[in-house]
Amino acid sequence: AIDEYKPLDATTNPSLILAAAQMPAYQELVDDAVAYGKKLGGSEEEQIKNASDKLFVLFGAEILKRIPGRVSTEVDARLSFDKEGMIQRARRLIDLYKEAGIGKDRILIKLSSTWEGIQAGKVLEAEYGIHCNMTLLFSFAQAVACAEAGVTLISPFVGRILDWYVANGDKKTYEPSEDPGVKSVTKIYNYYKKFGYKTIVMGASFRNTGEIKALTGCDYLTISPKLLAELSKEYVKLTPTLSVKEAQACALEKIHLDEKAFRWHHNEDQMAVEKLSDGIRRFAADAVKLERMLKVGAFRHLSRF
Repeated sequence: AIDEYKPLDATTNPSLILAAAQMPAYQELVDDAVAYGKKLGGSEEEQIKNASDKLFVLFGAEILKRIPGRVSTEVDARLSFDKEGMIQRARRLIDLYKEAGIGKDRILIKLSSTWEGIQAGKVLEAEYGIHCNMTLLFSFAQAVACAEAGVTLISPFVGRILDWYVANGDKKTYEPSEDPGVKSVTKIYNYYKKFGYKTIVMGASFRNTGEIKALTGCDYLTISPKLLAELSKEYVKLTPTLSVKEAQACALEKIHLDEKAFRWHHNEDQMAVEKLSDGIRRFAADAVKLERMLKVGAFRHLSRF
């Protein structure tokens, strides 16, 4: 898909890696990751953790052969409330990329947009020069905190916001301009541009091409191969719906969020609270499945000798 659509950047997450790792075409990468974990030694748990990190980096390295920009690699979602744990794991991933001959300028480390994740991103950016992509972002409070932390990029989830409103409200269909996810990203984009934040807004998790077209003009968009295929069949002229000029004229007021204010404002958004916790659980569950698969691979690896 990357070879066909030639994107600038690409992203991975535990669910995508789990799916790819089960494909026969990528079995060699899984074997290499297992061998790496065994070589480092330690307890079985440590070997599997090291193999998992290595697998993420191996997939990232393969992607980087095919794109000119950066790849996003995610820190284990089970560390979402452990600031120091996220910092250590992020640095470990960057070291693994360095061992593979890839500099940190081509990597975005993905962190959950919890308060702890955002503060980990702040440290990684300021103290280590490691660029961060804040994921599982659903609330305006999360976006404001990320901007104040000075992270490189945020990934507000459009489609998962829509999913929640469809599941929990009477309205089951939305015009693109009224889509709750589209409106959320539009507000974040306008706020960032109005107040001069450098953090990149990258709309993510799209359910249909209407959402994508409604966010034309956004800094970046991350789009699945399925929706790229649909877009490639359309021949229409798109006029940007988001612009810095319009953002600077909007009526939003600047706010500051310390930890207490962040937790309160985020908690006031029921959708964001539910989707953040659900997203963390889903990514964590897939990380566990991936580790089980690597454990099976380790036994298979042993049986060859």
